[in-house]
Amino acid sequence: MRLAEPVNFTLILPFLYKMIEDFDVAETPKDISYYASMLFMSFSISQTLTVMYWGRLSDRIGRRPVLIAGLIGTLAVSILFGVCKTFPMAILVRMAAGVFAGNAAVMKSAMAEIADDTNRSRMMALLPLTWNFGSMVGSGMGGIFSNPATQFPGLFGNSKLFTYFPYLLPCLMGSTIAAFGLITGLLNFKETLIKPTQPALEETVGSTEATPLLAQSAATSAAPAKQNSIKSLLTPLVVRVMVTNAFMCLAYTMCDQLYPIFAATDPRDGGLGLDPRSIGLSLGVEGIVVVYIQLVVYPRLERKFGVLYCYRRGLSFAIPYLVSMPFLSMIALHLQTQAGTSAMSMLAEKVVMWVILMTIMTMRITSSVMAFTSINLMITNMAPTRADLGFMNGTQQLAMSTVRIFAPIVSGSLWSWSIKHSFPFPFNSHLVWMLSAVLIAIVLKLSYRIPESVNKFAADQPKPIASVEESDD
Repeated sequence: MRLAEPVNFTLILPFLYKMIEDFDVAETPKDISYYASMLFMSFSISQTLTVMYWGRLSDRIGRRPVLIAGLIGTLAVSILFGVCKTFPMAILVRMAAGVFAGNAAVMKSAMAEIADDTNRSRMMALLPLTWNFGSMVGSGMGGIFSNPATQFPGLFGNSKLFTYFPYLLPCLMGSTIAAFGLITGLLNFKETLIKPTQPALEETVGSTEATPLLAQSAATSAAPAKQNSIKSLLTPLVVRVMVTNAFMCLAYTMCDQLYPIFAATDPRDGGLGLDPRSIGLSLGVEGIVVVYIQLVVYPRLERKFGVLYCYRRGLSFAIPYLVSMPFLSMIALHLQTQAGTSAMSMLAEKVVMWVILMTIMTMRITSSVMAFTSINLMITNMAPTRADLGFMNGTQQLAMSTVRIFAPIVSGSLWSWSIKHSFPFPFNSHLVWMLSAVLIAIVLKLSYRIPESVNKFAADQPKPIASVEESDD
């Protein structure tokens, strides 16, 4: 069920540059990043306006119906995006996709309700694992199967449908995964939210001193805790963690959504000059690393050192990745200008570039897994009761969605501005990457003001009993 969202979100990345180019809205190739950022921003705006609604609704009616609704919407908008022929239509479809992108917060709540202290870190680690694996699958599908009439003329060369809609095939494949998730949810997913049960009136009236105390106690404990008020939930600690989460999300989102544009941009303008298939491959290969880090490395580190330690280590991995990525353009430019050299020399240099690129991407995914898994666990751990999980995860998703409104337009505009002008380092094509590295460094410093208490699941901790002060009068 969780796989559908990352697949359909990332499958557009490899062909987004070419799709906007086909829309013929950008005056020059250097302006494409601006229009790409508008597509990303439209998704985030609608997600921001609706994600809290989905989280709070799931606290009332249950996780299952909300998840099912999200999958139905994802299935529909994925197909619609594949038939977009104009930029305004693509904007509208992306906004519709954002409306149904509230499943992430709801799924976190469901996983927290299923888990206990013995397996919570491993269970919560499954969410970013699924996201990263889905991103690998989606990126691969988008890069390999876009424009199939050209890439696979033997199979699709005579297809009028895929010639007229060159990006429909990967979108159909993404909607198929959403359909499988929908069927799985309808048949196998059981509701995880325990709804309060009111005792019958006659049972209440009929209870006497002879009624077994143990039975009354059991009935009382079966009901979940009452939801706390929003004011009581937004404590200074929660706000502090949310702020670090927002700044971290801003840095990652700026570069994650810039990467496919950076990878497709001509090396003379500071990019890598990769085609959609190569972009999909570069985004997909890192998924192999995810499984090991997510299921083996992270749970061991979390059990030994705690969530907060893993969060800080994840942030520290991000800085070298962000600083080194734009330097790859120098190798790509050298490859482009050495077209007349021997084939073996060209191959050797291309291999070197790809080895460095995969090393940097491995650093990126290691950092992302550790940082986002940790922040998810910290937010879950700070919920005072299980009844507040939906609100806490919904608030986190709201903060991230709000940031994602501005991140694409900031990174896209800065990238377009930086490659249009001949400014020195770091105001050239390195600008967005360096700015993101500075943001991560700030978040890393702020993380040392977060207490170790976030390592424990508060909802399962004993609640303090108010004491009555006795006077000596």
